[in-house]
Amino acid sequence: MKKIKIFIACDTNKISKAKKIINNSNSTKIKFGYKFGLEFINSKNGRIFLSKIKNKTIFLDLKLNDIPNTCSSTINAIKDLKVNYLTIHISSGLEALKAVKKVSGKIKIVGVTTLTSLNQKSIKEIGYDKKINSLIIHQSRLAKRAKLDALVCSPREINLVKKIFKKEIITPGIRFDQNKNDQERVMTPIDALNLGSDWLVIGRPITKGNIKNNIKKLVNHLYND
Repeated sequence: MKKIKIFIACDTNKISKAKKIINNSNSTKIKFGYKFGLEFINSKNGRIFLSKIKNKTIFLDLKLNDIPNTCSSTINAIKDLKVNYLTIHISSGLEALKAVKKVSGKIKIVGVTTLTSLNQKSIKEIGYDKKINSLIIHQSRLAKRAKLDALVCSPREINLVKKIFKKEIITPGIRFDQNKNDQERVMTPIDALNLGSDWLVIGRPITKGNIKNNIKKLVNHLYND
C-alpha cells in the first residue's frame, strides 16, 4: 500500500513551534508535508525559516485573491522559497488563475474552492445565490480551464470535484471525531481518503498536545479502524 499523504497545518507564528512539528512528525506509513499560511510567513523571520527548509514538501497557503498582475508578481517574488504548492482563490477570476499558472514554474498552483468554514448561510451573506455544491462545480470548471495543478475542497465535495477536475485533490476539514472547531464541512481521515482525496490537511488534531502520540492515533485510525 502506498503511503498516505498528509499536509500538517503549521498554524503558528512561532518558529519554535514549526520546528517542533517538523521534528516530531515521522512515520513509515505516512508521507508528511507542511502547510504554512499568512500567519507564519508574515511573522518575524518566518520567511527566512521557510527559505532554509530542505527535503520537505512545502505547501504555502497564501490564498491569493487579487488582480492578475499582482497575483503573478507574488509568484515571482516567492520563487526563492522553493515551495512545492501555492494556493489562489478561484474567485480571483479566470485571468488571474491563468496569469499565475503561466509564471508558476515548478510550483504547483492550487485553486481554493469554497472555504470549509463556510456553510450555505455564509455564502448567501457574501452575495452568492448558488447552492454550495453548484458553486463548487462552477469553481472546478474554472480551475480546469486555467489548467491548475490541484484543487482544495472540503471532503463533502470530493465526489463532485473529481467528476470535473482530474488532478490532485487536497482536503482540509479533517477531524478524528465530530469536533468541528471553526470548520463546517468536515469528515474523518479514512472517509476522505476513501472518497479519493490525494492529500489530507490536518492541523490541530496533530499539533495540539503530544504530536507523536497524535500521529500514532492517526496511524491507528487509518490502518486499523
